[in-house]
Amino acid sequence: MPIVTINRGSYSRGKAVAEQLARKLNYECISRDVLLDASDEFNIPEIKLIRALHDAPSVLERFTNGRERYISYLYSSLLQMARKDNVVYHGLAGQYFLCDISHVLKVRIIADIEDRVAEEMKRENISAEKALYILKKDDEERRKWGLQVYGTDTWDSRLYDVVLNIHKLTVDDAVEILYQMVQKPAFQATAESRKKVEDLALSARIKAKLAMIAPKIQVASDDGKVLIHHFDAKAGNEAFEKIKGIVSTIEGVKEVNVSLLSPKEQHDHINPFHNIG
Repeated sequence: MPIVTINRGSYSRGKAVAEQLARKLNYECISRDVLLDASDEFNIPEIKLIRALHDAPSVLERFTNGRERYISYLYSSLLQMARKDNVVYHGLAGQYFLCDISHVLKVRIIADIEDRVAEEMKRENISAEKALYILKKDDEERRKWGLQVYGTDTWDSRLYDVVLNIHKLTVDDAVEILYQMVQKPAFQATAESRKKVEDLALSARIKAKLAMIAPKIQVASDDGKVLIHHFDAKAGNEAFEKIKGIVSTIEGVKEVNVSLLSPKEQHDHINPFHNIG
């Protein structure tokens, strides 16, 4: 069955759409669960993981390799959940983390700023001016995060299969539209797309396990056969053997190979959080 990822702004009714759609589909609805799972598995305070998804990369770099490490933990946690299918995810960065999986319906929910301001005023008991300032600041931080980490604006419609404006459309309308879209053949899981999830999930788990000692590596997995690209030209056999030893203990790994890239390849390597598998 398909996976649905919903990107939403604050007070855009996206959470209500996600929860209602999950009930209608009898799917699991997840958001903060990813943070909690990653926090538990990798023993990282939840607040640091929240900052990894909210703060600009310049803030994250105050921590040693903060951006790479914390995002790899979150990515791994979400991919483990994606292995189950039948999931509606309405947390941040789903449109990036799950972009390479064909049976994912990628949705963006937006709302008119006036509606969002009114909702924030009501919930937070603040003035219209204060509510508008908070919403604009939050939107800008999310856009800046996407641009600096992935080079893509979170508002870029090309990231999504559908963009819905909750203004003339109601939450019920949006749920019905998405329910119908999920039934389309284009979003049905296949043996090939499920294998893709398994390969990506294993690659992500390996990268997360190695994040403390080699945060900038790339990992590729194909049916349990793992290829690790290491970018440290000074690393010797001892480092490689340590990496292989850690990876070989991870469930699902059948074979491990480590490759040292040339300086030019190191300079030209793609974003380690995109096409990680």
